[in-house]
Amino acid sequence: MHAWGRLGQAVAVVSMMAIGGRASTVHAQPQERDTAFSGALSLGDAARMAARQSATAQEAYFQAAQSAAQVTLARSDLLPNVSAYAMEHGVTINTATFGFALPGLDPGGQLLGPVNTIDVRGKLSQTIFDWAALSRLRSAKSTAVASNATASDVAEQAAVAASLAYLRAQRADAQLAAREADSVLADSLLSIANDQVAAGVGVALDVTRARAQVASVRAQLIAARNERDRARLDLLRALGLPLDAHIELADTLTRLVMSDTMPNEQAAIARALRNRPDLRAADEQLLAARQTSGAIRAERLPSLTAFGDEGWLGTNSGNKLNTDQWGVQVSVPVFDGLRREGRIEESEARVSEIDVRRRDLRQQAAIEVRGALLDLGSARQAVDAAREELQLTEQEVAQARDRFRAGVSGNADVITASLTLNTSRTQLVDALASYQSARVGLARALGSVTTLP
Repeated sequence: MHAWGRLGQAVAVVSMMAIGGRASTVHAQPQERDTAFSGALSLGDAARMAARQSATAQEAYFQAAQSAAQVTLARSDLLPNVSAYAMEHGVTINTATFGFALPGLDPGGQLLGPVNTIDVRGKLSQTIFDWAALSRLRSAKSTAVASNATASDVAEQAAVAASLAYLRAQRADAQLAAREADSVLADSLLSIANDQVAAGVGVALDVTRARAQVASVRAQLIAARNERDRARLDLLRALGLPLDAHIELADTLTRLVMSDTMPNEQAAIARALRNRPDLRAADEQLLAARQTSGAIRAERLPSLTAFGDEGWLGTNSGNKLNTDQWGVQVSVPVFDGLRREGRIEESEARVSEIDVRRRDLRQQAAIEVRGALLDLGSARQAVDAAREELQLTEQEVAQARDRFRAGVSGNADVITASLTLNTSRTQLVDALASYQSARVGLARALGSVTTLP
């Protein structure tokens, strides 16, 4: 029976062991970057685009791919090792090197050869049992799963950054619109002041005040345009798009979702503990560390390997004979100078470190959910207060303008009211932006930023 046949069953058995156990991990695949995006971009679109193609997310995806490659490397210790070679070999021998005289040969040494051989051969080796290698494979799979979860967490963070950049761009647009409204009001007041002076019922001081207000609003308008342009650049960077790309925001701060109901706290915490990718990564890292420790301990066990080769050997191509060899080898570790014990201690310490970090991370997740709910509730109340204040200041401006137009008073009251209106508009924009930021913060705490609408 040839060596190949003797090893066949061993190869089949151990190959099944190598691919068995925990299901193989499919690592996250980085997708091609969309550098030619066109159309209206919603808040959810921005979050998902950043999670898919931002630089940090792409880097994390490739790190996960490296971990998946480590699974293949760990599996190779359990799969067959097959090689082949062809060799032509020539040798001459000095008989004196044998150390004793051979009958019929010169005792002082005699040259034999050259002897030429041709050897064509295939080799096969197969691990039949190696518990340490199996444990290393399981650890590599858990590490790959942890890397996938870490990549998902990095993608979530990129989605958060893009969402906040989107909200800053919306806030800048809203501030610009508010300053444009202030500019319209200032121009209207200046026109009224000029008309009253021309009609002989006004004073030059009212015109001067109105002009100063126009100049002040113009300066604010310039700053608002600059802030709008800078916010767009930051958004493009967060999305991984070229800085000359044109994007249109599909939403405004006033059109984004606002809910009057708050999520249940306990249900939200349970959802976060179940869905957050950083918690999943910590769980898998702990499992991988424990399996690594077990793999080191398993190195104390014997391992069983089978090997064999078969080929043709002869002095020339017309004189070759079939030869083969096979064997089974048992390796038993005896003593390695306590190196293994040191590695076990190091691995156990790492298990304890990860376990402490994991428990702290779960507590942090619960705190983040509670804090996000508090921020969301407070921001919702702030929006209501800012809207009420804006309505009152709009009434104040309208009443002061009517009095000024009727000549009952100068425009000082109108200027003062318009300044208050300017502040109220800014406060409402800030309140709306804070509320939407709180929504993003809650989604981050729950691990669901990429599911935003």
